[in-house]
Amino acid sequence: MENYAFVSMLRKYISSSVLLIMATVAALIVANSPWGDMYRRLWELPVSVSIGGFNIFSHGGVPMSFGTFINDFLMAIFFLSVGLEIKREVLCGELSSVKKALAPVIGACGGMLIPVIVFFLVCPPNPDMQRGMAIPMATDIAFSLGVLSIFSKRCPLGLKVFLAALAVADDLGGIIVIAVRYTEDINFLFLSLALITVAVLCVGNWRGIRTKAFYFNTGILLWYFMLNSGVHATIAGVVLAFCVPANLPKGTKFYIERIRTKLHYFPSTEVTKEDRNKPVMLTDSQISMLKSVESASDHLISPLQDIEDMLKMPVNYHIIPLFAFANAGVNLEGMSLMTLFSGVGLAVFLGLVIGKFCGVFSFTWLGIKLGVIEMPENATWSSFASICMLCGIGFTVSMFMAALSYPPIHGDLLNDAKLGILCGTIASALIGSLLLNHTLPKESEEERI
Repeated sequence: MENYAFVSMLRKYISSSVLLIMATVAALIVANSPWGDMYRRLWELPVSVSIGGFNIFSHGGVPMSFGTFINDFLMAIFFLSVGLEIKREVLCGELSSVKKALAPVIGACGGMLIPVIVFFLVCPPNPDMQRGMAIPMATDIAFSLGVLSIFSKRCPLGLKVFLAALAVADDLGGIIVIAVRYTEDINFLFLSLALITVAVLCVGNWRGIRTKAFYFNTGILLWYFMLNSGVHATIAGVVLAFCVPANLPKGTKFYIERIRTKLHYFPSTEVTKEDRNKPVMLTDSQISMLKSVESASDHLISPLQDIEDMLKMPVNYHIIPLFAFANAGVNLEGMSLMTLFSGVGLAVFLGLVIGKFCGVFSFTWLGIKLGVIEMPENATWSSFASICMLCGIGFTVSMFMAALSYPPIHGDLLNDAKLGILCGTIASALIGSLLLNHTLPKESEEERI
């Protein structure tokens, strides 16, 4: 069951990574074309959904720009999806036991700590520049699993699971950093309202409320209060995810028996070719029974899984590509590759390419040598090192942290950071792919066929 869930997650991220790459390339092309100014003005357009004089997409009475709407609201939905995935992995997936979770968690700790140290050592001691220390911490799960899919048949399942679980643990670390590092001046009134809203969500979970509308509507309130409290609004998505129920109040047997009982009343008949073109007319009692079956089927899926499944399509095929298109448009005018040999660009680049590899590999190596954790199943040191190289593929959360670290007044630093992220991601993907091709077992003729 766990393997099936992992394979499903793998397919989801592989397909979304293609769109992510396309959106990134499109953003770079448009941002440096004759339409570049129009592209940049697009993200400055105001967004407003008003009821009377009240606009939910406003902060301090100022309407959000389209770019802020993407980064603060749509990315809250992304973090809701991430939070649900983390909760599922902690409850019944690859992070559900100490034995399973220890290796990727230890690797993730190294993969977050060492890149920060590399950034700090390389970046000039300028307070404005040093704001971006957290940028190279994140591993992009979609990109990294997308690259790994090239070697799908040759790569042991243990290495795939390790990379996916590490990226999930990485996301949790990134969420904590966003909550702590990027919290502005606290507005205690709105923070109190946010805490009351969280309490309402917890009581709803405890009292057995399973309707999605309750969690979505209360979640929007939580997001608005978080937005105005000073805590970054995207944290609302994660908090909401942890409040969504993952259990079934009456278990599975009750609903399965109900479905079997209702379906028993339907006669089993063969459908002829002539019958296929005839309109289907059910009796009122049959319609009632089918609705009862539908209701029972809904109860067999926990709210956590139901919402996570519902968010897959909009998050992976709409929100993340739109975020990439809005944030990856680095203006290359007046820039050169020399940007990567100094300042923020170099710090981010080395943090991803060297810091992530050294951090993940060294911490995991030490844990294995001390006997605390075990090497992923069927992996060798060389193939494991290749996987650690892929951990330097940082995009979505790295770009998000770059936007938080360098507001519009530091536009040049933001451009440098984005260039470092793009080049570091490409370098990690290329080096990791070459290493994997060299270290993984060669594909046999039968496997090729």
